[in-house]
Amino acid sequence: MKITLSRSLVVAGVAAVAFTGCLKEGSGVSTSHASSAPAASVAATVVAPPSARPALPDFSALVEAVGPAVVNISVTSVQKAVGESPFADDPFYDFLRRFGIPAPGMPGGGGGGGNAQPRITQGIGSGFIISPDGYVLTNAHVVADASEVTVRLTDKREFKAKVVGVDRRTDVALIKIDAKDLPNVKMGDAERAKVGEWVVAVGSPFGFENTVTAGIISAKSRRLPDETYVPFIQTDVAINPGNSGGPLFNLNGEVIGINSQIFSRSGGFQGISFAIPIDVAIKVKDQLQQHGKVSRGRLGVQIQGMDDDLAQTFGLDKAKGALVASLEPSNGPAAKAGIEAGDVILSVDGQAVGESADLPRLIGEHRPGDKVKLEIWRNRATREITVTLDEMPGEKGVAQAIDSKPGGKLGVSVRELTAQEASQLNVPGGLVIENVAGAAAQAGLQAGDVILAVNNHRVGNIAEMKQRIDSAGERFSLLIQRGQNRLFVPIRLK
Repeated sequence: MKITLSRSLVVAGVAAVAFTGCLKEGSGVSTSHASSAPAASVAATVVAPPSARPALPDFSALVEAVGPAVVNISVTSVQKAVGESPFADDPFYDFLRRFGIPAPGMPGGGGGGGNAQPRITQGIGSGFIISPDGYVLTNAHVVADASEVTVRLTDKREFKAKVVGVDRRTDVALIKIDAKDLPNVKMGDAERAKVGEWVVAVGSPFGFENTVTAGIISAKSRRLPDETYVPFIQTDVAINPGNSGGPLFNLNGEVIGINSQIFSRSGGFQGISFAIPIDVAIKVKDQLQQHGKVSRGRLGVQIQGMDDDLAQTFGLDKAKGALVASLEPSNGPAAKAGIEAGDVILSVDGQAVGESADLPRLIGEHRPGDKVKLEIWRNRATREITVTLDEMPGEKGVAQAIDSKPGGKLGVSVRELTAQEASQLNVPGGLVIENVAGAAAQAGLQAGDVILAVNNHRVGNIAEMKQRIDSAGERFSLLIQRGQNRLFVPIRLK
């Protein structure tokens, strides 16, 4: 049977849950055997007095203290219906639709699928409040594609949440609810956590809110397939669908991780679960809160792992570091700094690269433009090289609706261009329109247009655009880029 790593988010449809009693297995000893056993063998059974038994922790005080800061998250997502036209994302399809011309997948246009309706799905997850003003941490896979996010507190209050940002590479998301004086968690130090110590998870498995499970840390710094940025904490705490995004506490009531994944044959808990260390999550949170996305440094090398045979051929005393297999084009950071194929990267700013999987995380913790010192092994000797990092191609930021205070709703949802998109368009920055309605739609703006300026003032982020529109009055112009063309579009707010 295939073993799969599965995210713990349940997408609600119809879930059948079977509740089964625990049946005690037969011991293999019949009553007649027990009754005829010699008295001496019975007397040989020694039971330790209660005072000599190891004491198990009582989690009740901990749960009472931290429980109010753990929240239930429910999400609604709208997906394209099966049968929707495969041309629906094509600009020409949109052109035909706008002018009422039948096209494949449209009524009268052939191809079928014209009556297909969007499919609405529901999901559940968990999260925890990190500040009294309503910031909540959870998993990216819980809220990334949601059209609506609802947060439910332990006191039964419900809030619509705004997704501040998501980072799929670490599976961390930051959301915000409009509330004050909220209970919030205390942060711990995942580095100081020890294998074998007790930990507690609180979450909403299968929608059962504020469920508490406990176990121990089974291992640290676990590397999972395709997960190069997170050194996971492995536990045997029972984690099930709906626990995703919930906190992992130590016995001091401090959060040391975010429950994220399970290792399972069945999709349910089987004794192995993984949490994102809280120090990794906080670094991501800080960038999401400030910029709405995460920017990571890029070195520009292809690497491979070292084994004993390779280490001996390179003259290393043991297998360690990341072997540079190839370089990206000559304009990459590594190539500019003089790194060569065959170099072994041993450390980054003094932090050892114990294995090749350490390098992406250590480089990714730096921002574009940072200078890092690499210790490398070349020709059976160490040397130091300083590299100026550029930006890792990022994910798309979260689209935000833009409202104008003076004149009402502009009617666009925008996100900031990634560095790669800006480079392709040869612009310093801008905002790409994700959805359009209202005054913007009436003016002819379209999804995919890139807003470069408001009243000829450049805008590179959402805050700048809001500020320019708020001060522009009821009439202003937007400079947009559509494909390879630029044009000014007049906007009139009503």
